[in-house]
Amino acid sequence: MSKVVADTGEIDAIKNYKPHDVTTNPSLVLKAVQNPKYQHLLGEALAMDDHSYPAVRPQSNVADILAVNIGADLLKIIPGRVSTECDAHLSYDTKATIEKGLRIVDLYAKKGVDTSRLYIKIASTWEGIRACEELQKQGIQTNMTLLFSFGQAAACADAGAALISPFVGRIMDWYKAKEGRSFEPHEDPGVLSVRRIYKYYKQYKYPTIVMAASFRNVGEIRELAGCDNITISPALLGELEASTEALPRKLWPEMGGCDEPKIDMGADSVELFKKLHGEDEMAVQKLAEGIQGFSKDQASLEAMVEKLISS
Repeated sequence: MSKVVADTGEIDAIKNYKPHDVTTNPSLVLKAVQNPKYQHLLGEALAMDDHSYPAVRPQSNVADILAVNIGADLLKIIPGRVSTECDAHLSYDTKATIEKGLRIVDLYAKKGVDTSRLYIKIASTWEGIRACEELQKQGIQTNMTLLFSFGQAAACADAGAALISPFVGRIMDWYKAKEGRSFEPHEDPGVLSVRRIYKYYKQYKYPTIVMAASFRNVGEIRELAGCDNITISPALLGELEASTEALPRKLWPEMGGCDEPKIDMGADSVELFKKLHGEDEMAVQKLAEGIQGFSKDQASLEAMVEKLISS
């Protein structure tokens, strides 16, 4: 019903669950290299840095190499693609994001990786969406992450994004805190957001893949069975694998039910984007929070690199 994507950078988990694709981010890469089994990858990345890329923070070059080395190893054991994230510090800089995306692709190419098996993962800010548009024109497939609002989804589709990652669990977290209550899976605000986006994309024949992400429980995943892709953590993959419950399909391309008018959200629609996205208090807060979180973990990763450089 859905293509399963593992939300991890840990090679053993990938071997165990055998997903089609894998997606990583700075938090997952940091978690992976904190495992003693993978710490050697950090030293290898440091040794490979040829200082040929003029980064604002030189240690970010090594962090890029590390993410690519992990991604290249993951590609050896999955049949599909790996998503590798652009530095979250660049989320509001279109030019720098494009340069970083090209750098990541070049690093994979130098390792002999077929670059058609990559997604470059970019935060769904207006600036990130414009970077997505340019990279897609150059034949580089993008995964637009930290997506919380319908306005973000509409803009990503019009920019030609290959794939979007709407964050189910983080949306639910916000509403749970705001309303002081829990939600059944069928009424979960994150689930309802993905259903709305999915129906809109299918209604207007957008080829962009909808990959539901950031789950808090298997109930959310079950409610989105049939979504194009679903990215799942190893812990929840384990719960699903152990389950014997029926798993009925909930989404399919011809399901209909979309009553949204088509929105033109091209490159000259920044004011419309600001209006639609800005009216969604949850999305504004969670996007900023997500960028800050990934930036913090990127900084922690780079601090590990800096410690190795200094030693």
